[in-house]
Amino acid sequence: MKSKDDHPRGDLATRTLAMPADANPAGDIFGGWVLSQMDIAAGITAGEIAKGRVVTVAIDAMTFHKPVHVGDVLCVYSQVDRIGRTSMSIHLEAWALRGRIGEREKVTEGEFTFVAIGEDGRPCQIPRPVDGVESKE
Repeated sequence: MKSKDDHPRGDLATRTLAMPADANPAGDIFGGWVLSQMDIAAGITAGEIAKGRVVTVAIDAMTFHKPVHVGDVLCVYSQVDRIGRTSMSIHLEAWALRGRIGEREKVTEGEFTFVAIGEDGRPCQIPRPVDGVESKE
């Protein structure tokens, strides 16, 4: 029986290579860089759902499990957990492919909240229906 940490939850949203410029003096990738990659992935997913512009309004939880190293491919997976009238919650998991081709390990996960906004910069309604996602009106 496989554990929940054997494979990612959600769909692949982004992949990027961790480079030396993204590392701290100890050689590990900065947590802020990983967080920004997750925010980008969540923004792509939220924008697809909202069919327009979205903004991050909260990072409700963030857990760093293992370090990311220079040369790892960071793969970020997203799953929309809840959609309200103007906002949505997205679960993110970041998995590292060690040395670009090696073992895959979950390194970080978090819960992000996004709001759909209109051209005026104010919250707007998320289009309906959205298949496969719990709606909380």
